Amino acid sequence: MKTRTLGHNGPTISAIGLGCMGMSDFYGNRDDTESIATIHHALDRGLNLLDTADMYGPFTNELLIGKAIANRRKDVFIATKFGMTRDPADPTARGINGRPDYVKAACDASLKRLGIEQIDLYYQHRVDKTVPIEETVGAMAELVSAGKVRFLGLSEASATTIERACKVHPIAALQTEYSLWTRDPEVTGTLAACRKNGVAFVAYSPLGRGFLTGAFTKPEDLPEGDYRRRSPRFAEENFQNNLKLVEKVQALAKAKGVTASQIALAWVLAQGDDIIPIPGTKRRSYLDQNIAALEVVLNAAELVELNEAFPPNAAAGLRYPESFLTSVNV
Repeated sequence: MKTRTLGHNGPTISAIGLGCMGMSDFYGNRDDTESIATIHHALDRGLNLLDTADMYGPFTNELLIGKAIANRRKDVFIATKFGMTRDPADPTARGINGRPDYVKAACDASLKRLGIEQIDLYYQHRVDKTVPIEETVGAMAELVSAGKVRFLGLSEASATTIERACKVHPIAALQTEYSLWTRDPEVTGTLAACRKNGVAFVAYSPLGRGFLTGAFTKPEDLPEGDYRRRSPRFAEENFQNNLKLVEKVQALAKAKGVTASQIALAWVLAQGDDIIPIPGTKRRSYLDQNIAALEVVLNAAELVELNEAFPPNAAAGLRYPESFLTSVNV
């Protein structure tokens, strides 16, 4: 397994991680047996970065991972998150909480669900606009001092917030959506801020929520109950335009004898050794495809071709419903 470093002087972890969210929530039906088998297969192959959050389920994804890693703690680098809350009465509603007392309570609850004594990487899932970032990160730093957390991270934070947070405590990683069709971090300055401050960039949804794989040819291909049925980029009015972008990835994949998903992942990996993609899957076959992307090399001409085909804002539609976008790049 190829490796990358999590920030300056950070730990060495697998160059690609496993996003576990879809095993429990948002992307159709669950299959806990196959999901656990997929996690075990990942660990057997040397992929050790598992990404979860307390709001996935909610709570059930951490419980699933805790069950999967029992007796394999030394093989795993666990990243989880706090700060987004769910309303059982309204599955689409979200709250954000960065208060110091909540930070500590959320950490204790995650440790219990995961069945571990220390979280390797603890992210603030979304920045709370009502609480100064210095207060939230200060509480997170106390968790490090207490031995409950090893490294700190932020998710979907702005360049300014990253700068402020790093003055309180070293930030090991920023997790933000990044892919061929979501290149916002290049435009907003968050990627530059990470590099200035020695913060690793963890790219979630590097396959465009599965769209860049070419698996979907019409909105109806998405399972019932799948979050993406409400995503603007999967909406009928945008779907066909985005499908034309995917065709360009598929053409290059065919020429190289690889899959479209491997091209998309190879592009993310090629953007810098400080970038760690975490494609999500709940199937071993797709996991193997994703790991194989580490061996796909894009030459200079191919990178130019992809960059020209996917300039920032190439994708039709917002990356989240408009109400969700108020909590990103804060």
